[in-house]
Amino acid sequence: MPLDQLYNRVSRVIPPVEWATMEEDALAILDLKRQRRAVILAHNYQTPEIFHGVADIVGDSLALAREAEMADADVIVLAGVHFMAETAKLMNPGKTVLIPDAAAGCSLAESITAADVALLRQRYPGVPVVAYVNTSAAVKAASDICCTSGNAKKVVESLGVPEVIMLPDEYLAQNVAKETNVKIIA
Repeated sequence: MPLDQLYNRVSRVIPPVEWATMEEDALAILDLKRQRRAVILAHNYQTPEIFHGVADIVGDSLALAREAEMADADVIVLAGVHFMAETAKLMNPGKTVLIPDAAAGCSLAESITAADVALLRQRYPGVPVVAYVNTSAAVKAASDICCTSGNAKKVVESLGVPEVIMLPDEYLAQNVAKETNVKIIA
């Protein structure tokens, strides 16, 4: 991508004086992306030089994972948090998935572990576990089904059971509990 085209993408969100300190790195990233046949997916919360400058696809976490699945690339770079890169890898097992900052985390996703799910299963035997998509791969694997905020009620009711464990977002669980006759254990 020529420098003027790249600057046009960021000019409305990055002042010229700031862009001057970033453009060399942005061009190097774009060059490396071409060399490696990579696609850069950036979460909505990324900084402007990433979101508007070098990203190929932007959006929320689940949308990015779905876009990664359709991307014609050998390498997927997910500029987001750890669980997003894990989800992209789950949906693209044959591709290399990278995260620029391996320490990038999400407090909600980190609030529950697979060991916690095992303890909940001991406490509530036979009760299915519904995990919010914004969880680690280990938590997804320890759960019965995943949901998004948009389809949580439908997923809970699809199980056809009187009660479910829903984690880790207590607010989502409380909202679903108000909308359904299924008992929600948060």
